[in-house]
Amino acid sequence: MNFPAHPRIAIIGSGAVGCYYGGRLVQHGHEVHFLMRSDYEHVKRHGLKIQSHHGDFVLPQVHCHRSTSEIGTCDLVIIAMKATANEVLLELLPPLLHEKTMILTLQNGLGSDDFLARHFGSAHVLGGLCFVCINRIAPGVIHHIAQGQIALGEHSGSPQVRTEALAAEFRRCAIECKVEPSLIAARWKKLVWNIPFNGLSIAAGGKDTAAILADPMLEQRVRDLMHEIIDTAGRLGHAIPLALIDDMIERTRTMSAYKPSSLIDFLAGSEVEIEAIWGEPMRRAKAAGIEMPQVERLYEELKERIAAR
Repeated sequence: MNFPAHPRIAIIGSGAVGCYYGGRLVQHGHEVHFLMRSDYEHVKRHGLKIQSHHGDFVLPQVHCHRSTSEIGTCDLVIIAMKATANEVLLELLPPLLHEKTMILTLQNGLGSDDFLARHFGSAHVLGGLCFVCINRIAPGVIHHIAQGQIALGEHSGSPQVRTEALAAEFRRCAIECKVEPSLIAARWKKLVWNIPFNGLSIAAGGKDTAAILADPMLEQRVRDLMHEIIDTAGRLGHAIPLALIDDMIERTRTMSAYKPSSLIDFLAGSEVEIEAIWGEPMRRAKAAGIEMPQVERLYEELKERIAAR
C-alpha cells in the first residue's frame, strides 16, 4: 500500500486531537471528512477554529458527518477517539475501507493497534503517538497550547515507503512528524509520561502538571513511576534511556498549568482510559513475569477515585 498523492481522509473521533490534526490537513489543502456527534450542528454552521501557539486559523467550511456511511471509502482513516470505545469501531470502520485504506490510530496506551490489526488486517494498520498539549475549550474551538509532534510507526514490522511518505506529508501540513523504527517501543516511551502525569493528576485530587511538579513528594513519585516503566520496557526488549526522565520532567515544566486528558475526562464524568494506559502495560509485564508495584498502586488508586466519582 502506497500513500496516494491526493488522499481522501476521514477523522474518527473529532475531539481536540482529531480536530487539531484534521484541521491542519484541511488548512494545507486536503479533503478531510470529520465524523462528529456533539459539535456537529455548531461546526456545520460555523466551521472550526484553532487557537495555536504557532498561529490561529479558522476553517469556515468543514466536511462534517453524523455517520461513516455518509463519508464513504477513504484512503486514510485517522482514529482519535478514546480507546474505551474501541468496540464501536467494528461498526464505524467498514463503510470507510477499501482494499488499500490505511488506518492510523492516534490513541493512547497499549492495545489499540493490535485490536485494529486483529479485525481489519495488520497490513492496513499504523500507529501514531501524539506529543501535544491540546484542549477543546468550546464547540468547534480547539486550543493548541504546546508541542504537537506525531511519532509514526507500522503495526507490522519496520517503516515502509508509505510510512515515510505519510510523515513527509504531515510535515508539509505543519505537523511535526518523525518515523519510529518500532511502534511498540515508541508506545512504551510515551507511557513514561502518560502513566505518571495522567494518573497522578486524578489520584492526587485534580492537580495539573504544574501543581504535581510543585509538590516534592509528587515529583518523586513521578520519577519512581518513570523509572519503573523504563526498567519494565527494557526487560521486555524496548530499551529507553534513563535520561528521558529528566528530559520529560523539564519539558513538562514548560507546559505551565496543563490538565492532562485523563483528568479532563475524569472531571467531565467521561470514561477514563484506565485499561489502555495503566492496565494493559501491567498485564503485559505480568505475562513476562515482571511486577510493576508502583504502577499497580496507582492503578488501584485510580479505580477507587473513579468508583467514588
